[in-house]
Amino acid sequence: MNRREFLLSAAAFAAAPHLAGCATTSAGKSGHILFGACRGPGDAKLLSSVGYDFWEWGVGAAFDPEKGDEWWKVQRDLIVSQPIPLRSCNGFIPWKFRLTGPKASHAPALEYAERAMRRADEVGVKTLVLGSGGARNVPGDFTGPAEQRPDIEGGTRQFVDFCRELAKRTADLKTTKVVIEPLRPNESNIVNFVWQGVAICEEIASPRIRQLADIFHMMMGGDPAASIVRAGHFLAHCHIASYGTRNFPGAEPDTVPRLRPYFAALREIGYTGGVSCECGWGAGEDLAKNLETALKTMKGL
Repeated sequence: MNRREFLLSAAAFAAAPHLAGCATTSAGKSGHILFGACRGPGDAKLLSSVGYDFWEWGVGAAFDPEKGDEWWKVQRDLIVSQPIPLRSCNGFIPWKFRLTGPKASHAPALEYAERAMRRADEVGVKTLVLGSGGARNVPGDFTGPAEQRPDIEGGTRQFVDFCRELAKRTADLKTTKVVIEPLRPNESNIVNFVWQGVAICEEIASPRIRQLADIFHMMMGGDPAASIVRAGHFLAHCHIASYGTRNFPGAEPDTVPRLRPYFAALREIGYTGGVSCECGWGAGEDLAKNLETALKTMKGL
């Protein structure tokens, strides 16, 4: 089996016993899932009062690698002074950096990413989410002539190379990991399914590179809950939003049953990481009520 088949074929993942084994080693364990929400530091006190375990912010807002050490000293104090921890950050690589395609330039992106990871490690952030569709999407036009179509195989290899080099540069870190976020096909043309991210984790074989399961993207993209079981110990973080609307869990009660298989899969592997609401919250004056609804919904799944 060649690399292209391994990274791009669902059948390859299903046939890889070493990946399935990673999940079954933890099957049946019980653990406490941590719940968070993607909100800024101004809402950390509210999240704590409602009962959330952590908050999730944007990488650029939290660590801005392009700002100097004096700014970072103040920012670091802001982060660690909150009543609950900043456990994860999303939006890792800005769209201005190209990770794939003929104009890809990894050097500036790696410099940016490494500095962000080192700042995150200083304050104990567990995961930085590598979704970043704008940076990773392989350029091209699927409807055009052959020479203009995206080189998906080459772009995937470039993405893997970027992750591998970043893992090498940050091998000395104590806490912070990168988690690969699969995005549904209409948001990214590579790494659309959890098994594809896990295949990359397996190939790189570094504790700095782990997997994210975004339950919204999984539901919308047809990625079954069984993918979480297959991911096993590679799974380090989760995102969640309601099916279809991308609102907070419980916003549309009739969509809640769609979430149940994914939480059953998390329990099956004894998952004890974070599940973070990356979603719409409705009108500002309803935020506290909606946060309560979301937490109650998730804990009831």
